[in-house]
Amino acid sequence: MNKLAQLEGANTRHDAGPILEAVHLRKMFPLRSLNPFGTKQAVHAVEDTSLALHPGRATALVGESGSGKTTVARLLAGLYTPTSGSILFRGEPAKLTDGSHLRTYRRHVQLILQDPFSSLNPVHNVHYHLARPLHIYEHVRNKAQETEQILSLLNRVNLSPAEQFIQKFPHQLSGGQRQRVSIARALAVQPEVLLADEPVSMLDVSIRLDILNLLLRLKEEEHLALLFITHDIASARYFAEDTLVMYAGQMVEGGPSDEVIQRPMHPYTQLLISAAPDPGHLSADNKSATDLPARGEIPSLIHPPSGCRFHQRCPHAMPVCSQRFPGRTELGGGRWTNCFLYGDGGT
Repeated sequence: MNKLAQLEGANTRHDAGPILEAVHLRKMFPLRSLNPFGTKQAVHAVEDTSLALHPGRATALVGESGSGKTTVARLLAGLYTPTSGSILFRGEPAKLTDGSHLRTYRRHVQLILQDPFSSLNPVHNVHYHLARPLHIYEHVRNKAQETEQILSLLNRVNLSPAEQFIQKFPHQLSGGQRQRVSIARALAVQPEVLLADEPVSMLDVSIRLDILNLLLRLKEEEHLALLFITHDIASARYFAEDTLVMYAGQMVEGGPSDEVIQRPMHPYTQLLISAAPDPGHLSADNKSATDLPARGEIPSLIHPPSGCRFHQRCPHAMPVCSQRFPGRTELGGGRWTNCFLYGDGGT
């Protein structure tokens, strides 16, 4: 196949629409109570969240700790069952409560966890971790094929010479090497979607860029749809074509990464960007030239505030902000926001 045909094929796959969609997802975690007659409470972790993942594109989900990003990833991975809403795979509802359908679904959708050490079993070596998914999904038929594919997986994630890593245990690897093994394990099932839950946040700064570049290369080579969850909005701009901003379980803004980060519309996105370190704004004593105002803390998700959950911290809050959540306002060019400053839904 020549280069033009490959490009046309890629365009055709992208024009076919999203491969994985979340439609109005909502997740509540009931809390146990010692009083059976008391008021039942729940953590309102995710409220009315929608997103779409396209083959060959990366989407970043950004927000501070406790905003619900990991819950969204685990919902999409089939680890949690949505309280309401639906998950669509190739346009069809994913039947994640059925064992056989869930197994098939996980063949296409894989999750990379944040902590590479806890995600690997310390009593098993690299060979075991990579051989198990190959056998579960019947990608190998004999020992020779198993060894060949394991070595290939290790080379694909830049663990070479692969023969030196195949018999090592997790404690014998560095943090970056363990994360590469976790990525190789996800690739072993030949997925179409990767859900990366803060894959570099627990790694040394010196190797974070290597892991991000590895994921970008795999996205291009495998034409993967990739969800990149992070609290670092700067890495979102580097890594993803699209960025979604989440606060206290609610989506507040989204669009092309450059536009969202260079021209943030929602006050919460503006707060995130103003809090990011910027060497250009340092004074001679290496302190920020502009002091940030007090920002407060993320609200309790057991008793979340009504309306827009950011209104208690928002410098532009209006009375309507505490009464109801704003509808999505389309800003053009793929940009949108849920904020009364720009309307209450519609264009």
